[in-house]
Amino acid sequence: MVMLTGVILAGGANRRMNGELKALLPFGGQPLIVRQVDRMRILCDEIIVVTNEPKAFLPILDRSVRIITDFHTGYGPLGGMHAGLSLAMHSSVWVVGCDMPFISYKAAELLWNRKREGEGIEAVVPLVSGNIVPLHGIYDRECKTKILPLLKKGETRVSALLGHIFWSELGDEYLQKNGVDLKFISSIKTLEDYEAFKNTVKMGM
Repeated sequence: MVMLTGVILAGGANRRMNGELKALLPFGGQPLIVRQVDRMRILCDEIIVVTNEPKAFLPILDRSVRIITDFHTGYGPLGGMHAGLSLAMHSSVWVVGCDMPFISYKAAELLWNRKREGEGIEAVVPLVSGNIVPLHGIYDRECKTKILPLLKKGETRVSALLGHIFWSELGDEYLQKNGVDLKFISSIKTLEDYEAFKNTVKMGM
């Protein structure tokens, strides 16, 4: 029985590119967020999209996907993560950004296994090329209690949470050894990124 919730942070204005939500950009023949949901469904039996523009997603996503809004608006990804964790059905939650076209259920499963094996671990995140990747991590639902004080201080970064919880990481060598393509951490920041990533899909990479 699957006991994992997937959360996609699809915030409003700061996730736009040329006036269009990144989550709805065409990618591999479908909106980017649909591609993400399809991949998450392999591992998750609950999927939540956090957005301040729910009407844009209603025609795109089927009814099995829960669409919610921030409890505390204006706090970026960390505010969206708080909402997602607060309403998650399961105690373990896979959190990604809506601008990540290559999310990996294989990576998520390895992270989740590490969380379940380690006593008291509240989160497990990838460590790739020496850099921690807070988005695409597995978090305990109860991390929501550690996020609220950060929001009250005006914090918006998911990485800020790591200073207040007991977390572990999985390194790139271990991930690659277990069949994970490291491009899973890629995110679309610019139009150039978008075009380059789209081309890799067309080329079958």
